[in-house]
Amino acid sequence: VTTSSIVKDLEVILEQLQISHQPSYKNSFFHLRNISKLRKILSISDAEKLVHALMTSRIDYCNALLGGCPASLINKLQLVQNAAARVLTRLRKYDHITPIFSSLHWPPVKFRIDFKLLLLTYKTLNGLSPCISSLLTRYNPSRSLRSQNSGLLVVPRIAKSTKGGRTFSHLAPKLWNSL
Repeated sequence: VTTSSIVKDLEVILEQLQISHQPSYKNSFFHLRNISKLRKILSISDAEKLVHALMTSRIDYCNALLGGCPASLINKLQLVQNAAARVLTRLRKYDHITPIFSSLHWPPVKFRIDFKLLLLTYKTLNGLSPCISSLLTRYNPSRSLRSQNSGLLVVPRIAKSTKGGRTFSHLAPKLWNSL
């Protein structure tokens, strides 16, 4: 077996701790273009089903891996979500998109990623995801404090803030404790 600096698994390319979601990003715009061509003959409910089937699944695919990634990578997925909302509602390019997200009940990509991480943390703490339970440690102070029953997690110290801050064992307790 030869060593490699690149690992590809389920279309997510891990390259020296950089996550590339490019195949999904480019493929999403291809599908959006096809949906926009069909949009004139589709009803609102059918167009919404198509967008959810083809776009939302691509935006949410492996997004728990994107926690702590650079904003430039998350912005690419946000552009896909913006374009999907514009196709669905027939908005022009320069119309404001935030009210459309609230009417569609779509959170921005950053909040979707945080939600997925928090959901995975909740499942881990309640025994529904035992394979990663060793990554989280409950806060248990050595003496009696008011915070001992608050459900906090221990945030481990990291050596490198750019790379170590992206790990589940660091990011999940940080998000959980901020609730």
